[in-house]
Amino acid sequence: MPNPMTVQGAEDLRKELAHRKGALRQEITEAIAEARAHGDLKENAEYHAAREQQSFNEGRVQEIESRLADAQVIDVTKISATGKVIFGVTVTLIDCDTDETIRYHIVGEDEADLKQNKLSVMSPIARALIGKMEDDVVTVVTPGGEREYEISAVAHL
Repeated sequence: MPNPMTVQGAEDLRKELAHRKGALRQEITEAIAEARAHGDLKENAEYHAAREQQSFNEGRVQEIESRLADAQVIDVTKISATGKVIFGVTVTLIDCDTDETIRYHIVGEDEADLKQNKLSVMSPIARALIGKMEDDVVTVVTPGGEREYEISAVAHL
């Protein structure tokens, strides 16, 4: 199943993968060698911690490689802007109750970070927005109840 991802999201995963396969893998190998030099491995907490870190790192490497292999990288800047909400756009919403304005960048699941207003394409808000047009009013079901938002702008950044 394809995994939609922005160009930036794919680049970030490639950087993490390079770090994990390079510098981090080397640090862990050195930590294991150093801990092994301390003697008895059965009661050596440093050795077991380093091995656990190695296991986690290798698992994450496999996960990233799998994500990148299944990635469908979408460069929204190469798609002509029509005012329609699609994957990768930055959408500006106006809360119909409070007139508060908020901007979300609709991204892949791996990239989602609400603190940076990066919204997963699988989130309820993004699913309600996809396919809608600028100036549409959208009802989004949230844990706090239904909210209405007007789509004021759709940008291909």
